[in-house]
This record gives sequence, structure tokens and C-alpha cells, in this order.
Amino acid sequence: MDKLEILLKAAPKITREKNLNNLIEILSNLAKDMIEVDRCSLFIIDEQKKELYTIFAHGVNEIRIPMNSGIAGHVAKTGKTYVTENAYRSKFFNKEVDKILGYKTRNLLAVPIFDSKGKVIGVYQAVNKSSKFKSSDIKLMKLIAEFAAAAIENMMLYEKIKELHKKSLIKLSKAAEYKDPEPPNHFIRIGFISRLVAEKLGLDEEKCEILLLASTMHDIGKIGIPDRILKKSGRLEPDEWEIMKKHPIIGYELLYDEESELFQIAAIIALEHHERWDGKGYPFGKKETEISLWARIVSIVDNFDTLITEKDEGEPWSLDMAVNYMEAMKEKAFDPEIVNIFLGNMDKVIEIWEKYKD
Repeated sequence: MDKLEILLKAAPKITREKNLNNLIEILSNLAKDMIEVDRCSLFIIDEQKKELYTIFAHGVNEIRIPMNSGIAGHVAKTGKTYVTENAYRSKFFNKEVDKILGYKTRNLLAVPIFDSKGKVIGVYQAVNKSSKFKSSDIKLMKLIAEFAAAAIENMMLYEKIKELHKKSLIKLSKAAEYKDPEPPNHFIRIGFISRLVAEKLGLDEEKCEILLLASTMHDIGKIGIPDRILKKSGRLEPDEWEIMKKHPIIGYELLYDEESELFQIAAIIALEHHERWDGKGYPFGKKETEISLWARIVSIVDNFDTLITEKDEGEPWSLDMAVNYMEAMKEKAFDPEIVNIFLGNMDKVIEIWEKYKD
């Protein structure tokens, strides 16, 4: 396959790919084939640890080196392209990396990766070309580095926003704990057990992590319920119950943010976690798969945890009683498939429950 064919074949993949790791792999394979080298590696600067680490490297897992180490460190520091046709004669080359990897670097091309403000955020390397590196190789490597830079910068911005959202959710969760009479670790258990169930359902890692955070906010709407109702011991009067049933809508309105997937999922869980499989729940009487998967998971986990947790107004249920109740409520209150997965992993559920017991 000639170089034009390689480029034409890679172009649609590059434009369609949304996942950063997949995109970097596509770009690295493109560089490897176009420049005709043995391998490529992309280092990112870790400012906190003062290190360079690979987010992709052909033939090896993650490599971490001090920020000022080796040719990558030199390029990161100077922001200038570096080429050596004899790596072991370069004063910047770190022979220890080769020793650790069991590899022999002969020649190497390294180009800096710049963000939109001109700051170096990483280094792209092409290693072991059978002939000498040409000026066209350097131009191509710089072009590929520009593609990588845009993707990496977007990822970094996304991670910062996501971290801000996480911190906001945690603060809201703490606020809810002061208001809600639930045991203090109830929300933590809901998060970790919900994540477990999501993993067993086959959801991807990112969605499982989102559910871990979002599920802890299922009762945030209780902030808007008067204490005289929320903390009342004994049965609520009909008018009080109608007020209590508003907390899912209050929670949804508090949490929903059209620009944040995390807050969107948290809002949906808050809104729907009291809906039932048979349509007899509230606030809207949704049934079966009209209820989001997120809320169907959290509803099961929340109810089970409430049953087996010690409360001021009564003794907790035994594990056997709670398991029997969950079985009996399949296709009534709960999604039967999720109940089966939940009960099928009871050993792990109890392990989490014991770890975060009040």
C-alpha cells in the first residue's frame, strides 16, 4: 500500500473517532506506516508529578519518566523538534528506558505537542526508521502532532469540567445529608452498589463511574420538603404525603443541566427512582422501560439498603427477609432482570454494605 492510500484510508477514521485513546492509536499507526518506523509513542506532561507519561506507545504499556529525562524531556523543555540518527551517541538519550523495555533504539524523531496557547503539553516520538529521517518525515510528524494536540486539549478541558461537576455533586450530597434523616453512609452505599450492578449489566467504565456519583443524589429533592414532614415519626397524613411525593420533581429541577451528562443522569435518577415496574409509582406512574435504566438500578439498591439498615423507628430486616422481598417484588416494583443480577451478586453487595456500614 502506498502512502497516499494509507492517508486516504486513515482520513475518515480520524474525522469520525471521538474517543481520545482510539484517535491517538489511529494517528500513531498512521505515523508508523507513513514514516516507516518500528514504533511511535506519545508522551503527555504531568505537571503535578513532574513527569512525562505515555498515553500511547507501540509494543509497551504506560511509560513514566522524570520531566527532564531523555530526549522526550529535552523536547518538552525546549519546545523544539529533535532528530538523532544514533540514539546512543545523543547526550539526551536515556538508555535506562531501553534496558527496562528490552529494546534497542537506533534512531529517533521527536516533535513537541503544543496547545492552542503555544504551551508544550507533550511529545510525539517516532523510533527506528530503517533509513535516515527526511524533512518530509518531520513535516508529517508535526502535522500528526497538531491533530493529537487538538484532541488532547479537548480531553483536558473535558476532564476539568467533569472534575468541577463531581465536586459540585459531592457538595450537594453533603448538603442533603444535613437535611435527610437517612443514615450517613446510605448515599455512599447506594453509589458503590449501583456501580457494581451497572458493571454486571455490561455498562462501560465511564457510565459506571457517572452512576456512582449521580446515584448518591437520588433524594436531593428532600431539601425542599419541610422538616415537620421529612422528620415526622409515624405515618404521614394524606396531605403531608402529597407534599413528600414532590421531592423527585424538586430534585430534578435542582440537578438538571443540559450541558452536563453527569447532572442529567443525576436529575433523571432523582425524578424516577420512586417509579415502579408495574406503573404504580410516582410522580408520573411510568412503567417498565419507560423508566430509565439508571433509576431502575437505583430503585432496587435504595430499597434494599433501606430494608436492612437500622433506623430510629424500627428494627432492620434480616438479609433473608430482604432478599425474599426483592424476589417477591420482581415485575411489581422492580425490573426483574436487574433484580436477578443484583441478587446474583449478593456476596459483593454485602461486602460493600459491610465496608460502608454506619
